[in-house]
Formats: sequence, structure tokens, C-alpha cells
Amino acid sequence: MEQEARYKSVKIDILEGVQVDIQGSSITIKGEKGEVQRNVHPQVKMEVKDNAVHMIAKVKGKKGKAIVGTWNAHVRNMMKGVKEGHVYTLKICSSHFPMTVTADKGKITVKNFMGEKVARETNIFEGVSVKVEGQDITIESANKELAGNMATALEKMTERVEYDRRIFQDGIYITSKDGKAIA
Repeated sequence: MEQEARYKSVKIDILEGVQVDIQGSSITIKGEKGEVQRNVHPQVKMEVKDNAVHMIAKVKGKKGKAIVGTWNAHVRNMMKGVKEGHVYTLKICSSHFPMTVTADKGKITVKNFMGEKVARETNIFEGVSVKVEGQDITIESANKELAGNMATALEKMTERVEYDRRIFQDGIYITSKDGKAIA
């Protein structure tokens, strides 16, 4: 135990209604909003005891501290996701041409973007729910990375390169990331 004191360690209390299972090199967290699974970094040792996740770095110094800090954030985000969910909101802006956005059958379709005749489509990631209500799009998932990647995919889908964004403001833009407003 004295030797472990030189290594960086963290204790994370497990939230009520959340189950944590560590099998080999993977951690699975289940809750009312779903289930999230990740492979743990090989330099981190994790175990569940006393209703808490204990992790310790297998390397010393700054690198061990950085690895444990990163995994501390990952586990906390996973717990928050299965308990409350991660929500991203986007805004549909169309000043030149009235564009329509629909989400159904596992696809998001943007019609009449900048007067285009062909609709733009992207698939909705598995484990993500997308709702289009008027000019607002809400993306929700238990996995923070999936929700963020889906929001980015929508924003990139309507990106116009070599156009002045001050004039051509048409597109879909992220307005809040997991409850934090974008300035």
C-alpha cells in the first residue's frame, strides 16, 4: 500500500440508480437512460468497492496523473449520461432559402438548403435520439461523444466553404453543448 501512495489514485462515488461493472479491460455503466461501455486505458487499474469506483495509475508522475484525470472525467460523464442524458441543441437558420429539416427512419434530411434541388442526408447514430421542433433540433444520448459527434455531423452537413459567413448565414448551428450555451 505504501508503494501505491506514490501513484495517482482517484475515488468516484457511484450515483444512485447507476450500476458499474468492470470486466477485464472494459467498464460498463447502466442506468435509466441507457448503457455506456468503454475500454479502459491499459495504464489504469479500476475496481468497484464500497459503492465507489477506485482507479489508480500504473505509471508514476505527470503521465499517471494525466491518465487518471482523463479517466476520472470519462467515468463521471458516463455516469451523468446514464442518469440524466447528454443534450445538445442546434438552431436552423435560413435567411436566403426556406430550408426544411426532418428526422425519421434513422436519417436526417435537409431539403432546399441554399436552393439546392438534391436533399442532403445523414444517418442518425445508434444510441442517439434526434427531435426537430420548428427551428430547433434536440440531440440526446447517454454517450456524450455520440451526442457531440451527431451535433457536429449536422453542423458540417450544412457548412459552406468559401462563402462569407457574415452574409450567407444559412445552416444548422450548435447553440448549446450539454446544457452550456455557446457564445
